[in-house]
Amino acid sequence: MRLKPNQTRYVATKIGIDLANASFVHLPKGKDVIVETAKKIIDENLKQEHALDAKVKELLEENLEEIEFQHVDERQLFFMIKKKMAPEFGVIINYDDRYNDLAHKILDELYENYLAEYDVNENQVKNVIFKSFKAFANAFEEIDDIVYNKIKNMKKDIIPGSQDYELLYERLYQEELIRRGML
Repeated sequence: MRLKPNQTRYVATKIGIDLANASFVHLPKGKDVIVETAKKIIDENLKQEHALDAKVKELLEENLEEIEFQHVDERQLFFMIKKKMAPEFGVIINYDDRYNDLAHKILDELYENYLAEYDVNENQVKNVIFKSFKAFANAFEEIDDIVYNKIKNMKKDIIPGSQDYELLYERLYQEELIRRGML
């Protein structure tokens, strides 16, 4: 699952909640500082991926005539180029590996800034963060389907893509996250 910019706060909040609920972790400065720290790291990672995507799009546009002449599948070519250039931009394509890397970065930041204290192996704490990413990723599509069906079954027709739709979607999405204890 690829994170959208408006979802980074949700994942960061899930990380904060899970660390606060872990019996072997103490958060001397509270959960909110954890959320902000995690969000900053996740946002930076997303920014790197957006820079990579922009470069790949630029390359495709520069070679559009050749791509069309060769009848190449642009989506497949986009992914192949992205995969090849990912290390240059510091982007990990495999999501489990990416979540693991982000969990390490978040844990390092928390440790270096005295935001989390624990007396267990750091892998146990990292695994809490990693599992937060996985839980959000696993729930995302299910929540998306639930929200979509709620909007679709409303008496008032709301046009997908409209501002009203986006606002309603965001509100229902947050309600579902709260209901699941993820926000």
